[in-house]
Amino acid sequence: MASAALVPHGTRITICEVGPRDGFQSEKTFIPTRKKIEIANALFASGIRHMQVTSFVSPRAVPQMADAEAVLDGIDRPDGAWVTALVPNLRGAERAAGAGVDAVHTVLSASETHNRKNVNRSVDQSLDELDAVFDVLSRTNIAVEGGIATAFGCPFEGVVPPEQLARIARRYQDLGASSVSLGDTTGMATPLTVQAAIRAIRDAAPGLDIHLHFHNTRGVGLACVMTGLTEGVTHYDAAVGGLGGCPFAAGATGNICTEDLAYLLQESGYDTGVDLERVIEAAALTQDIIGRALPGQVLKAGPRLKRHDPDLTVTAAG
Repeated sequence: MASAALVPHGTRITICEVGPRDGFQSEKTFIPTRKKIEIANALFASGIRHMQVTSFVSPRAVPQMADAEAVLDGIDRPDGAWVTALVPNLRGAERAAGAGVDAVHTVLSASETHNRKNVNRSVDQSLDELDAVFDVLSRTNIAVEGGIATAFGCPFEGVVPPEQLARIARRYQDLGASSVSLGDTTGMATPLTVQAAIRAIRDAAPGLDIHLHFHNTRGVGLACVMTGLTEGVTHYDAAVGGLGGCPFAAGATGNICTEDLAYLLQESGYDTGVDLERVIEAAALTQDIIGRALPGQVLKAGPRLKRHDPDLTVTAAG
């Protein structure tokens, strides 16, 4: 299987913020459109330049995304911003084509059962429909990022063979996708499964850039990032505050956290372009708007060298 060397220190690592899509979609209470825009703008102000802002799905299936066009129209895009939206089918691609995104993120599951739960189609039906999706978008300047959900395991079927990922990735490459994103939908990834998946896809579809999208369901999301770096991957999705979880997968919890990922990468010698203090502020804003404590650790503790006034700290007696 193909492998790659560790990403050298000093390399720019892309953090793609997916909280406004993957995070918000799991919230049961509708977040007002202006608040979604406020959070997205705060994240852009922190230095984030890649963001999955929304998804063009049926409002009946995911009511939280009913305002997709309004959110995209309302955000302030800084220079160099790369704005994407998820599309699950041809209708979503047609809506996205007129909404001013830079790229669309298609999605199908490697697992038959999860794909039927998520988009009510078999994997092969989803693959067949991709022809029409790519045809619609080929007439625009919109790039296509191919997504594979349940890439590292399925809560219904268990193990997902790397060969299945390779088959889907090759199909994406043949259609003209710019990249393939491996989605750890229910946090089943481990360092070994991540390594096997990356190497299988590099063998089958060497022309595709690989993106990694981890959830922290079992607490090893950032360990999987380190494996990705060892394999040469330079693009990672994360959600502000650790928001997220798939509404169509039992047991799913949040994505790896944007501020935690930025902290890890910067402390490991990589360039992210993100101002850690400002992304922590964006996470605090998000927490206030959502109305509950979010799981991000750096949001709670602050940067490693954050100083505290000793006069305000209790001194041990005796």
